[in-house]
Amino acid sequence: MKKPELLAPAGSLEKLKTAVRYGADAVYLGGEEFSLRSAGDNFSVEDIKRGIDFARENGKKVYVAINAIMRNDDIDRIGGFINDIYLAGADSVIVSDLGALETVKQAAPGLAVHISTQANTTNYKSAAFWHKLGAKRVVLARELSGEEVRQIKGKAPEDLELEIFVHGAMCISYSGRCLLSNYMAGRDANRGDCAHPCRWKYSLEEEKRPGQYMPVFENESGSFFFNSKDLCLIEFLPEIINIGIDSLKIEGRIKSEYYVATVVKAYREEIDKYCENPGGYKLNPDTIEELCKVSHREYFHGFWKGNPREQGQIYHTSSYIRDYDVVGIITECDDAGNARISQRNKFSVGDELEILRPKGGFLKIKADGMKNEEGEQISSAPHPTMTVMMNIGTYAEPYSMLRKRRNI
Repeated sequence: MKKPELLAPAGSLEKLKTAVRYGADAVYLGGEEFSLRSAGDNFSVEDIKRGIDFARENGKKVYVAINAIMRNDDIDRIGGFINDIYLAGADSVIVSDLGALETVKQAAPGLAVHISTQANTTNYKSAAFWHKLGAKRVVLARELSGEEVRQIKGKAPEDLELEIFVHGAMCISYSGRCLLSNYMAGRDANRGDCAHPCRWKYSLEEEKRPGQYMPVFENESGSFFFNSKDLCLIEFLPEIINIGIDSLKIEGRIKSEYYVATVVKAYREEIDKYCENPGGYKLNPDTIEELCKVSHREYFHGFWKGNPREQGQIYHTSSYIRDYDVVGIITECDDAGNARISQRNKFSVGDELEILRPKGGFLKIKADGMKNEEGEQISSAPHPTMTVMMNIGTYAEPYSMLRKRRNI
């Protein structure tokens, strides 16, 4: 059995480091131009170099997305960027545009190419054609069922790697190719600047009754009939691994460090458990609970078992489910549990907290006493990034996260 790569999003240098620390085999990121997440912090060329160096030190890979739909001026400028990231040591670039693919081959012939999900690859002939053009990997469209993925794997060239999305936000448009944002807000989703109008609330206006807006709704909040649920395929990992998929991708370059840590850790643990003991494997229900502790929309299985039709949409709200907040990051801790914590959200003496660790289950603690950096007793930590000294009762490795359940 071949263990698949776990591929995590890196919207910033810190998120890249978080993904690596919590178990990712590889990360994907975007530069300041040419990728489909202009809302993220994204990376300068210098930060890409730093990220690659950190990944290399930990035996991990870095893929750089240049998967926006390219115009003439983009193609004219992209060669220099491709050469920069090649010299920086990137393991591959992710493209969706034939012109971008050709430019990669000219500017950096030794750089591996992955074909983005934006290329809408839904059949084995298309996958084989990309391979013929020089692609090392194809990221399949998210609208495929498990059986279709199995057929593509069986008929595609043996040395062509296949990657699928297993977790994260879904798009109402086919493989993310959408004109709605551009039409309504002047922001082009195909160039990384989506305004997410699919999450907005809509009403109906009849032609002969201008100005009379009639709501279309399932409840008092309105209707959100473009609003997709979030993908979660963790319960299908055995099937996916046995098909022989090379890389399992988590969506979320604009999500938080906490999201990256939690989701990567959940999939890392379940992949490892199954590959170590396929016959005795059972999905840990606590893993599902962990995935529900990050900000998310209702989960569903995407197209894995066929077209979900109306079951794939959320009609009553566009809000995320947010039950937990990260309140601190542990930067140092001794064997006695004396921890140095960098605050992220306010927490106080008496709060019930959980510690998310890169390895091992989470810990439950109560904040019994806190001190500031000067060693003075304090009752709460209200200031962003302030240093808090607190005994957490046991050792927790650096970059463990303290989280607190919201009052719901």
